Amino acid sequence: MFLHQMQVGRMAVFAYIVGDQASGEGLVIDPAGEVNRLVKTATDNEITVKYIVNTHGHVDHMTGNAEMKAKTGAQIVVHKDDAELVMFMPAPIFRMHGAEKSPHPDVVVNDGDEIKVGEISLLVIHTPGHTLGGMSLYTEGYVFTGDTLFVESVGSTAFPGGSWPTLRHSIMERLFTLPDDTVVLPGHNYGRMPSSTIGHEKMYNPFLK
Repeated sequence: MFLHQMQVGRMAVFAYIVGDQASGEGLVIDPAGEVNRLVKTATDNEITVKYIVNTHGHVDHMTGNAEMKAKTGAQIVVHKDDAELVMFMPAPIFRMHGAEKSPHPDVVVNDGDEIKVGEISLLVIHTPGHTLGGMSLYTEGYVFTGDTLFVESVGSTAFPGGSWPTLRHSIMERLFTLPDDTVVLPGHNYGRMPSSTIGHEKMYNPFLK
């Protein structure tokens, strides 16, 4: 599996390229900017971007959607409970971030669905609390947690659709049931290191004691 983490955009967002090198199929998670660099990295590693996956419907994670889709033809994938958030996010908000409004989602997923590129499968884990349709993506050894779980921190619940009890439940009952050695790949570079593990977060995350 090809896996590349890249900090992009104005808000220290982590975008990820995931690819199956045997088939050449891949996807990009949360392309928040610097689309040319993301596309070049994929191309240099012989990965064709098939999907653009947004872990949730906040603009800072979608600012590269339109450009990425235009350059690759990839389909935009979101959880069903954030589909309207993506579709009806006002264009002026995107312009404030120097971006074109995101196209509507092409694929809407639910908890338990799988997003496949080649022989790689990402399991959709619905992890609301930051937004109604926040989702994490799990493949053996790794979980992409968006703005649900950060390194030794958690996502904000101050936005519409946010709820601390819901977010805590998502982390404790959905993410913390994964193997302790699962690498946590967060949606922002807000921690003292770019990634963590489930076991580390159980032990050291002060918000989850």
